[in-house]
Amino acid sequence: MRLHRLTISAFGPFGSPQEIDFDALSSAGLFLLHGPTGAGKTSVLDAVCFALYGAVPGARQSPGTVLRSDHAPAGTTTEVTLELTVGDRRLEITRRPAQPRPKKRGGGFTTEKAQSTLRAYDPETGTWKALSRSHQEIGEEITQLLGMSRDQFCQVVLLPQGDFARFLRADAEARGKLLGRLFDTRRFAAVEDRLAELRRAAEHEVREGDERLLALAHRIAQAAGAGATPPGQRPGEPGLAEAVQTAAALARTDAREALDIARLRLAAAERRQSAARAALDAARELADRQARHADALRRQDDLAARRPQRDQWQTALDRSLKADRVAPALGLREQAEHAHRAANAARDRARALLPPDLAEAGAEHLSTVERRLREELGGLESARRAELRGAEIADERAALDREARADEEFLQDAAVWLADWEPRRAGLQRRVEEAQEATARAEQLAGRLEPARRRLAAAHRRDALATELGAARTRLTEARERRNEAHEHWLDVKSRRLQGIAAELAAALEPGAPCQVCGSANHPHPARTTADHVDRAAEDAAYAAYTRADEARTAAETSVAATAEAWEAARQETSAARGPGEGGPEAGGAGEPTVEALSRVVDDLAREYAETHALAARTHAARETLARAEREHDERVGALRAAERRVAARTSRREALEQQHSAIEAELARSRGGAGSVAAHATVLERRIALLTEAAETVRAAEAAARGLKEADDRLADAAFRAGFATPAEAAAALLDEPERRAHQQRVDAWQAEAAAVADRLREGAAAAALPPADPASAEAVHSAAARALRDADTELAAVRERAAALDGLSRQADAEVRRLGPLREEYERVARLAGLTAGTSVENERKMRLESYVLAARLEQVAAAATARLQRMSSGRYTLVHSDARSGGRRSGLGLHVVDAWTGNERDTATLSGGETFFASLALALGLADVVTEEAGGVRLDTLFIDEGFGSLDDQTLDEVLDVLDSLRERDRSVGIVSHVGDLRRRIPAQLEVIKARHGSAVRLRTGAEALSG
Repeated sequence: MRLHRLTISAFGPFGSPQEIDFDALSSAGLFLLHGPTGAGKTSVLDAVCFALYGAVPGARQSPGTVLRSDHAPAGTTTEVTLELTVGDRRLEITRRPAQPRPKKRGGGFTTEKAQSTLRAYDPETGTWKALSRSHQEIGEEITQLLGMSRDQFCQVVLLPQGDFARFLRADAEARGKLLGRLFDTRRFAAVEDRLAELRRAAEHEVREGDERLLALAHRIAQAAGAGATPPGQRPGEPGLAEAVQTAAALARTDAREALDIARLRLAAAERRQSAARAALDAARELADRQARHADALRRQDDLAARRPQRDQWQTALDRSLKADRVAPALGLREQAEHAHRAANAARDRARALLPPDLAEAGAEHLSTVERRLREELGGLESARRAELRGAEIADERAALDREARADEEFLQDAAVWLADWEPRRAGLQRRVEEAQEATARAEQLAGRLEPARRRLAAAHRRDALATELGAARTRLTEARERRNEAHEHWLDVKSRRLQGIAAELAAALEPGAPCQVCGSANHPHPARTTADHVDRAAEDAAYAAYTRADEARTAAETSVAATAEAWEAARQETSAARGPGEGGPEAGGAGEPTVEALSRVVDDLAREYAETHALAARTHAARETLARAEREHDERVGALRAAERRVAARTSRREALEQQHSAIEAELARSRGGAGSVAAHATVLERRIALLTEAAETVRAAEAAARGLKEADDRLADAAFRAGFATPAEAAAALLDEPERRAHQQRVDAWQAEAAAVADRLREGAAAAALPPADPASAEAVHSAAARALRDADTELAAVRERAAALDGLSRQADAEVRRLGPLREEYERVARLAGLTAGTSVENERKMRLESYVLAARLEQVAAAATARLQRMSSGRYTLVHSDARSGGRRSGLGLHVVDAWTGNERDTATLSGGETFFASLALALGLADVVTEEAGGVRLDTLFIDEGFGSLDDQTLDEVLDVLDSLRERDRSVGIVSHVGDLRRRIPAQLEVIKARHGSAVRLRTGAEALSG
């Protein structure tokens, strides 16, 4: 990393903009940054750190830190710009902190947010390219490129000597904090924490497993019963798993022995219960047989008492069987009697409908009257057809009357319509002619409307361009003024530079080198730069501003010319030839019409065109209306003539119908009799014939029914006599219906079945009745006692079996838990060993060094080796820095730092060094640390370093040796800046950056060569 240029504005003590050219300072390799106390030497380093990381070094970065200079005017922005090269990339970083600024509107101040910009130089185009404006992205990019955090940068590049002096005298814990920040060993501390966390987690899991195992042991002891006790070990103690497994095995053995004993007891109880059950069944069977014999004797007595009733039921069944032979004759006689009554009733109803003279007539007389009426009905058929024809003639005459009325109305309407035909036809013809004229007018208006619209649009463009042209001319005037001002400024800057060109050339003079003007190698009185001197960069900037202003003026002139050309074209299009009615007093000056006038012309033409076009659109409709009217006229004339022909035909037809109607009326008068019509007369005859026919049939049916009833009585008397009954009534009384007969038969059968069953039961129970009475109660008591003993034995066996099963399950759970805890216990022992080793608490870690301390000790050993190479030169080979990992008192070892004195050969603590020795030892340590951190950061080359204070404690010889060491850094193309106010350094270091303190803010001044040494 090499710094090129730093620009500071309103930052810290610097109220006005300041620029530092590090390229000029670094050309000598070693340069001095000096100035009075409080001038702002450290603020220059703060500005470098702020530009890179957006914050000043940690000791000066606090929540209340204000970076803005109190000397800066209100309008000056606090800003730091740093140009540097990292690797092969040239970058420019600009940062502005959050700062107050005057409000744009009203009074007071507002806080402006912090801003950051990162640009990269493109050597191909020679321009700067913006990369990012994000604070986070810029911070990540710079940290990645440098490979260092802000704390590392402040320790490695700025080299604060006071910190390293304290580092030399600090204890191991303080050294560890500083080295931890520089080398970022947080990952090793994280490894320690992670291992400790894993150890606690594994220990927790093992303890939980032991607790579960011990809980299983208690459950096994509880299941085993009295006399069993759980193991005495506690969770985490050795031998717990073996003790639990041993106790489980003993409990399972005892449970199996108890199970065998319970099974033997159950078998004996089952045998005793079976014998008691057999004795109980035998006693119950004997008692049942004796009870059945006693019941049979009782039933035998009951059968004897019911025998007379059984005999009555049997007698009724026998007489019913005889009466069944008479039942068919009884049914036929009942049917004949029913038919006789029905026939008499029908005969009486039919006679009631006949005239009184025929009410008692016989069937033959009624048939004769019927035949006579049928003959009379047959003679009315021809009269009926004549009557139907008369009705048809009446309908036809009515239809002719309706047609006559309709034709009469049509003739009247046609006469009226034809009378108005000529005026109507003339009106329709005029509408067609008007529509045709409107079509021609619409075409003419359409040809005028479109040009008028184009002229209106051109007028709008003309007015808009006129406004734009005025604005463009204003911008042109302003651009010309800015160009003239920029030109005058450039000429003024150029003149001032020419006046101070001698001092500018003198600044490039080197002792012994020829002058570019006179060629002399001696430069006794080189010109001095004045306060108002202008360098080439300022002249180039003024010329660039003038060029930009001139280009802006040219662009404004081009814009004015283009706008004026467009305005003239629009004006000419607006002032083109106008149609009739356009222009007039409303036109603009010089005959140019206004937008309002053209708008009214366009509106009038559009309205007239719309009306004319609407009228022209009705041309087709008017022609169609005229054609329809002419067709209707022709149709009405034809219909009028057809109606006149129909009137003549109807007159002839009506006369023929009148003649036919007269003839038919004469015939019908003869055939109607006393009825209103032939049909009514025929209906009366048909009804009389139907009544006579029905009456004759009912009379014949009644006579036949009487004969059938007499025959049925004769057959019934004969059947009853043959069946053995005196009268038919006696046979009817002996009949039984089917339900009653089945009931009688069931009663008789039940009595007989009961008698047979009682006889069988008496035979079976004779042997049992001879034995002594049975005693099932005693047998029941013996059986109950045996059943209770069996249940007790079964319950005992179930309990023992359940206890054995529970012990087996708990033993399996204990074995599974022991197997599961094996890998966990091994993992815990392995993690605990690693955690103790990294934490320094393990016996294997003899020096009690934590992992982070071990890594830092290795880094400190590298730093001591790198620092020794320079310390020996600074101390003329006397001192050597060595790392020590010895323990101090009861503390842990690893970060000790000693110095070996070659004069005495002894090794002693760095705290015993004198002030000057402490300075160059800390300087050597800082440079060594810079080398190691640079290598740790990925080998980023650090071409610019700063060393802050501490040189005042050195004598002249030591100071020369230290400066020789610092000057040797140029061998690797490095430049070192020393921040000090020691006066002797100003005589020894020619390249100097002086910070001048003043009432209105500090300023910087670059001094090189003889000028610096003489100052």
